Amino acid sequence: MKDIVFTRMSGWIPNVIREDGELKLMLGAGADANHEPRTFTFPIGEAHLAVIREDLARHLLLWSAVLPLCDAAGTRGRLDEDAAVALLDPILLAEPADVDALFRRIRWNSSRLVAHGADTGLLERGQVCAAMRAATETSNGQRAQEYYADRRRAERGTVLGPLDAAILKYTGQYLHGATVPRRTPDAVDPALLPEVMRVIATAEQACAGMRIGRDPRRGRRATDKRDWSRMEATVEAAVRRAHPELVDDAVRTVGFLMCSEAAHRSRNTPLEDDEEAAGHHPDSGGSTSRTALSFTDDKGAEKKWLRDGPRTATAEFWEFVGERSAADNEVFTIEDEEMGEGIQLHFYADSIARITTLRQGEGGADPEYRVEYGLVDGIGGYRNLVSAFVRGGYAALEQHGPWMSDVAEFERARRRRDAR
Repeated sequence: MKDIVFTRMSGWIPNVIREDGELKLMLGAGADANHEPRTFTFPIGEAHLAVIREDLARHLLLWSAVLPLCDAAGTRGRLDEDAAVALLDPILLAEPADVDALFRRIRWNSSRLVAHGADTGLLERGQVCAAMRAATETSNGQRAQEYYADRRRAERGTVLGPLDAAILKYTGQYLHGATVPRRTPDAVDPALLPEVMRVIATAEQACAGMRIGRDPRRGRRATDKRDWSRMEATVEAAVRRAHPELVDDAVRTVGFLMCSEAAHRSRNTPLEDDEEAAGHHPDSGGSTSRTALSFTDDKGAEKKWLRDGPRTATAEFWEFVGERSAADNEVFTIEDEEMGEGIQLHFYADSIARITTLRQGEGGADPEYRVEYGLVDGIGGYRNLVSAFVRGGYAALEQHGPWMSDVAEFERARRRRDAR
């Protein structure tokens, strides 16, 4: 038989129950192996109940001291009841100075105290009883999260000013720097919002006209890391020039916001439009003499493109790459069988080969090919080369050289580039 004897407004603050005639403190903490909340109990006396009823601060301090014991019990272990009971008199019945001294010796959970209104300055100085004078029954988890976010920043030597904090709250990154940024003006003090918007306007002006293209080598929705880095550097430099008082955390979060929004726009742009925005001028149905192209990968997959189809050859090819590219599948080919021409893209080496048929095989003889190799500068370079080949074939690639027919010469050039 279990009866609740005393409970507070917040359901998480430990309750006092009577079970089989015995007073116990009951609290929920941690989770079991199935991620269900665990409940712990341990016996208390009438004198302890009297303090718990009348003194919220002592009640919360006891909770904060018992929580580490619950953590130690793990997902299926038993609470160390002797250790829990040993905390009752020193926390609930002792003088404030003795309680402070105890908390300098034991492990305790400060986040619960901060969430319930503890004075963080006094907590940090070890004056736990004084820190809890303004304690509230209601919990403010956001307050605790912000406190610990500030502590982590302080450990890195970063102290936020009011505008810095407002910018981080605007982007939703005040608590967690790895969170995808977003625009949340309602999270900002209205008095500071105009200043925040001036910083954002500086960033928007700095990256106007810039874009972050997609990189199908890394998947259908992956974006170009170089474009990201270029936009990030541009925005951060402009913001630092215009607002030198901002700390690095605030500057970086604005750059992150601009890049994330640009990447989102790119991911939601059709491939044809993405090519146009990148300035690669994808082929249209009537702008090339090619009637059909064949796309293949290193795993034997093949896809055909026909000129009278609904999409451009470049869009079809990059979609094929985005669907098939992987760590063990980094060689892709475009071939025009009718013209006897093709290109082979080597993503693992940032290189390409252009191939043309010099003589068809006759009478059982093998065909004769000319194969030339070139170095490629990132996904932008690949896009240019693919677009040029689709529009004008083997000859159109001449201006994108140098091209090397000697494999040893090409490997030396590739090693020199990689060494740089």
